[in-house]
Amino acid sequence: MKNIKITLSLLLVISLSSCDEFLSEIPDNRTQIDTPEKISELLVTAYPSKSYAVIGETMSDNVFDSEMTSSDVDNRQSFNWEMQTQLGPDTEADFWNACYEAIAASNQALVAIDELGSPESLNPQKGEALIARAYNHFMLVSYWSQRYNPSSAATDLGVPYVTKPEGALLAQYKRNSVKEVFDLIEQDIIEGMKYITNNYKEPKYHFNIDAAKAFACRFYLIKGDWDKVLEYSKGLGSKPTTLRDYVAFNAAASAQKPLEYSKAEQSTNLLVAYPNSTARRGYTNRFYLSDNRSDEILGSDTNIWGKPWLIYTSSFYENNVLIPKFYEYFKYTNVTAGIGEAYTGVVLLSNDEFFLNRIEAYVMKNQFAEANAGLEYLFSLRTQGYNAATDKITEANIATMYPVIADEYTPFYTLTPLQASYIKAIAEARRREYIQEGLRWFDIKRFNLVVEHITKENGKAVRTNVLVKDDKRRALQIPQRASDNGIEKNPR
Repeated sequence: MKNIKITLSLLLVISLSSCDEFLSEIPDNRTQIDTPEKISELLVTAYPSKSYAVIGETMSDNVFDSEMTSSDVDNRQSFNWEMQTQLGPDTEADFWNACYEAIAASNQALVAIDELGSPESLNPQKGEALIARAYNHFMLVSYWSQRYNPSSAATDLGVPYVTKPEGALLAQYKRNSVKEVFDLIEQDIIEGMKYITNNYKEPKYHFNIDAAKAFACRFYLIKGDWDKVLEYSKGLGSKPTTLRDYVAFNAAASAQKPLEYSKAEQSTNLLVAYPNSTARRGYTNRFYLSDNRSDEILGSDTNIWGKPWLIYTSSFYENNVLIPKFYEYFKYTNVTAGIGEAYTGVVLLSNDEFFLNRIEAYVMKNQFAEANAGLEYLFSLRTQGYNAATDKITEANIATMYPVIADEYTPFYTLTPLQASYIKAIAEARRREYIQEGLRWFDIKRFNLVVEHITKENGKAVRTNVLVKDDKRRALQIPQRASDNGIEKNPR
């Protein structure tokens, strides 16, 4: 992909040393976005240049105290659901800013398309800009607001939904409600779907048709619109051949595995990005997936048939377990000094999540036969020694393996006991599938799951921190310099 340097009237966050401030800049010599080629190049920047994986993962129940002596400040703060004070890759402030920068690129592209008369030939770019704008706002509201609940969404604080480039040097922004943000996201999805295409030289780095549908399913799953989830995912069928092949993945050389996981050529990967991130180095952090706790998530006891999972765990670093998912490319700016920036391959959307979301919609529609078939097929591809004759998914073994615990899964909608067991099975499958990628946080929020983080010294607990249901800390605090510029803070 070719990048061009385009100075825009961007929505930024004010900082002398970083892009951590919320403002708009009006340059004197702004590059004119006046050709289809320039619009297409601009849309390369309509995706976050930073990553949420480390943030979401560290706040989740996938991490434990390994008691390693080394730990970044932001690692400790995320583990304790505190506002991060650091700037740089994999921090809250940088991801906030990166999303709004990407939104600004989408908005500038849409204005440029309109100024060119909105020709039909630019419909693909229009569709990509709209879906990308929806995705970035969705990520922002998912992290910096409380979970979507239709009974309170009209008054819950959302995020500013920005739909046009700014013309003021310092623009003041008001937070939309969660309902307003969700309504605008849906509006952009519906409109963008009219134009989205696969006609890209490198489609996996853009919102292609399947990636847009997978994102729509994630959105509608959180909104509780099961019919829409089934509608957008119907092309998958009952046994998609595009799920991740863990047998092939496990057979790859160790050094090759991270590249294999995130490369665009993998059929399961629908949207791939290379943000500025050091996620691959997370295993050096104190609060991570520790060796003595990893079996709670990946052990054979968590398999409904009592067999080992094919999901691969790589080498151990002191007390931590590394899953080889992140390929890091280090771009040197000064080879002699060893100075540069790390860029990490990440999978933003995949067929595996797409399929799991479809199965969940079946459960919520009480279509348990379809849910059983989907889960059995998925687990067959993830289980070592799977036996088609004996390894079956039934309502009885789901209910036994995932018993209902009072007040454990509490979404805004009601679950029957059988639905609750299936939802737990699916959430645990999603947890395994995307461990260390940050997606667990989405389920923790929408199901209002309680998370307990224990800090230890010499093997003994010295602090227990509990994220209770409806805890205000489930919404990240607005970055400091954004709130300094008038963005209302979240209550604490």
